Amino acid sequence: MWAFLYFFCLLSGYYVLRPVREAMGASNDVQAIFPPWMIAFFAERGMPLKEFTLQVLFTCTFLIMLLLQPAYGALVSRFPRRVFLPVVYGFFIVTLLLFYLAFDSGMPGRGMAFFLWITVFNLFAVAVFWSFMADVFSNAEARSYYGYIGAAGTVGAFAGPILTSSLVERVGIANLMLVSAGFLLVCVICVLRLRRVAVARERERNLASGEVPMGGGVFAGLKLIAREPLLRWLAVLTIFGVGVGTLLYNEQAAIVRRLFTDPAQSTAYYARIDLAVNGLTLAVQLLVTRWLLSRFGIRPALLIPGFAIMLGFAALAASPFPMLVAIVQIVTRASEFSLAKPARETIYTRVGREWRYKAGAAIDTVVYRGGDLTFVWVHKALSAFGSSVVFGAGLLVAGAMTFGAWRLLREEARLPSERAAAGADPA
Repeated sequence: MWAFLYFFCLLSGYYVLRPVREAMGASNDVQAIFPPWMIAFFAERGMPLKEFTLQVLFTCTFLIMLLLQPAYGALVSRFPRRVFLPVVYGFFIVTLLLFYLAFDSGMPGRGMAFFLWITVFNLFAVAVFWSFMADVFSNAEARSYYGYIGAAGTVGAFAGPILTSSLVERVGIANLMLVSAGFLLVCVICVLRLRRVAVARERERNLASGEVPMGGGVFAGLKLIAREPLLRWLAVLTIFGVGVGTLLYNEQAAIVRRLFTDPAQSTAYYARIDLAVNGLTLAVQLLVTRWLLSRFGIRPALLIPGFAIMLGFAALAASPFPMLVAIVQIVTRASEFSLAKPARETIYTRVGREWRYKAGAAIDTVVYRGGDLTFVWVHKALSAFGSSVVFGAGLLVAGAMTFGAWRLLREEARLPSERAAAGADPA
């Protein structure tokens, strides 16, 4: 129940703010998004920022991830779990208070700063959550509970857009920052409570303790990915999965930019899309995920989304009209949240803590944003040839994602049992 509350509040806090990010990315108000010096810099070189908004934002996000990865590696290497988990969430709470001041004063460039911040927040905060869950639950427990814990996050993802769509036009965007900060404070309480459960499980099963620093280098996560086949295929699956989502995201942003000029209207539009995604996700999590993972393992949960997305992109390549783009977007995100993500996270319960906190975080941050950066520019190049070409390329990307899932399953089958993996953990 504490894990349920933790994920509910984490995604509630994120989804309160996600529509604000989407509206910033699709906004026509360049002054609200970028600082004046950046607008002037690009204008002097004949490159209007309005035409490269998402490309610039995604490139800057990737660069920030590269800078933050060694800092996060140092944090988890040198400090025990009881220190670095509250520090991560405390940092995000403090920065939310600063964004309250920025939006309340109408500071130029606030859109870019917020877009970059919330992207970092989503990846690091959620990555830390799932790494911590692998400390709390065994592999068998994870297959039974992760679907329901994911459902808690989905309920939170319902609550966030509902709060945003009902409050944004009455209280303004700035006050949404305070609402999100309140949810993160509850997350810190849940971390402190669940830490006791993790400690008890580690003592009972003679696992490596998370109450002492794990040591190792700050770049250990990236080195593990380069060295270990299972982590490499997890990274491949992540890159092409991100590619599918990025191609869809950019097409959707182009549509919103044409249809809406008011930031509040576009924020409400994205909130409704999020509600549709979360409705389908919740239904699958409550009715399918536990049954599928407990009875058949992770194979169908990883392969079914790949085949569904390939079918969706094939339909879009043949008939790329806006409503179908929205439908494929909903199916793509829902299958990731309800099936693929819980399946991947169960793998980390059978490996050492350095794999969970360092390699897992590196995949969810640097590798993830590297895929974003690659495909946001791929989309820019392909968009000149029309939507059918974009979605035809997306079909190939979805096929590569499915192949990556198949190779990952082969490596996962070679993992030792959970107890054997625990015995190897200190090394």
